[in-house]
Amino acid sequence: MTDSTSPRSRRRWLSLVVISVAVALIIVDSTIVNVAIPSVVDELSLSSTQVQWVQESYTLVFAALLLVLGTLGDRFGRRRILLAGVSLFALASIAAALAPTGEFLIAARVVQGLGGAAILPSTLSIINSTFTGRERGIAFAVWGSTIGGMAAVGPLLGGWLTTAFSWRWAFGINIPLGVLLVIGILVAVAESRGPQDEGIDLVGAAISVVLFTSLVFGLIEGRTYGWFFSDTPPDFWTWSISPIPFSFAIAALALVAFVLWGRAREKRGKTAMVPIGLLRIPSFRNGNITATIVALGEFGIILSLPLWLQDVLGYDALGTGFVLLALAGGSFLASGFAGASSGRIPAVWVVRAGLVAEVAGLIVIGSVIAVDTPWWWIAIGLAIYGFGVGLATAQLTSVILVDVPVEASGRASGTQSTARQVGSALGIAILGTVLFGSLGSQLSSQLPDAIPADSRTQIVDAVVGSAGGAIPQLEQSLIDKAPNVPGIQQIAADAADAARASFSDATRIAAFTAAGFLALGLVFSASLGSGRARDEDAEGDATQDGTPAATGTTH
Repeated sequence: MTDSTSPRSRRRWLSLVVISVAVALIIVDSTIVNVAIPSVVDELSLSSTQVQWVQESYTLVFAALLLVLGTLGDRFGRRRILLAGVSLFALASIAAALAPTGEFLIAARVVQGLGGAAILPSTLSIINSTFTGRERGIAFAVWGSTIGGMAAVGPLLGGWLTTAFSWRWAFGINIPLGVLLVIGILVAVAESRGPQDEGIDLVGAAISVVLFTSLVFGLIEGRTYGWFFSDTPPDFWTWSISPIPFSFAIAALALVAFVLWGRAREKRGKTAMVPIGLLRIPSFRNGNITATIVALGEFGIILSLPLWLQDVLGYDALGTGFVLLALAGGSFLASGFAGASSGRIPAVWVVRAGLVAEVAGLIVIGSVIAVDTPWWWIAIGLAIYGFGVGLATAQLTSVILVDVPVEASGRASGTQSTARQVGSALGIAILGTVLFGSLGSQLSSQLPDAIPADSRTQIVDAVVGSAGGAIPQLEQSLIDKAPNVPGIQQIAADAADAARASFSDATRIAAFTAAGFLALGLVFSASLGSGRARDEDAEGDATQDGTPAATGTTH
């Protein structure tokens, strides 16, 4: 047992603090943006598609590069990649904070995603190489608790910064944190590397980027360019058929190429981006499918709720942060329950209980959403939902990895992390499309008959295009445009009421859609194993949630 008072031991625990703060940096950023989005829409005049891309660009790049950057860390040095990731993230945050347009902000988010993809696997690998035995379990528990705590702090911090100062400070806060982290990494974190005899699957990485990008592009842009035929094609497109079917076809071909390339590479004795051979293990294969489906429902709903709370119910960003805090509170309670039940209740049953709670929470939210819903109803639903997220997230990794050989658990863990990120990216794309597509159709049917057809189209385009940001000013803007029209005040009031009701209906549909994905994940969980650790007597070689120690290595 290492002397905890020795200089080397103190440096190890100081390095844990540093890398935990590094993880906090990317977690806080993602949760801050959710609360700040309505203010960004208002100042930069973002379209609803751009709103999705502000969220999606970060998640997409993060998911696409997570595995390859983990591999680069193993080969060239984990501290070096962590340092590069933090530096890049901080520089991109400067660009995001100063963004003059939506396009510039989206580009900055792409670079942030690159930085985040370098940070996360590096922190896991550094923990795995720095700590052993029982201390490793403690270190992973601290790492995981940091994620949970920052998920709670993020909405409050983002709401306060946006309300008291500007949404730009939601990104600007990353800059001083980044400087402190660079210093901390140089002082406290020791360099480490993984096995040097494994090549980097650059072709697999390139194919995965094409796959994810084309799929998400099709899901987000389908309602803009048309799902098959296009009346409003992009500037680079000259055919009458929409580019969306071609985008989906490219994604399908890329998926086939990705699998074939991975199999061929493994036959030559080299590592692939995703361990294709391990997909023959039922619990690993079905677990990753379950994790992807669950992530579809878990993360997509967070896009719509902050918009609805601010544009329909009239909360400011800080108030929205307080409402969303209920989700983090439920997740915190669940972590204690999951820890207490560890070893006594099979992990897969904890996952299933979590999924049931998530579905129940979303049903509560969807059932009570209206233009006059009290905040506490939403908070109750979010608390139930958050409790489910905490249960499912705490144990799903161990269920996925339970039958994976120990020597392959590092690559397997990296794969399940990527599966969750891909699910998150697709969830934002799908539920965003459901939200704004439903909003357009609902509003078009609910607007007063007294409004002419061309004006109806303009109103629908304004509300949907602004992601609901036009709703608070809609009534006054209609009166200003036609002050002498008889009865314009009542017509304008009815139009604004219709917009608020339509956004509420669309948010309800998005909530029920998310619940449907989670229910599907619950069905898929029937194919999973027990989730019991392979070797419960191993001396601390598993984390508190049953994840093998090699979780820290990503390939």
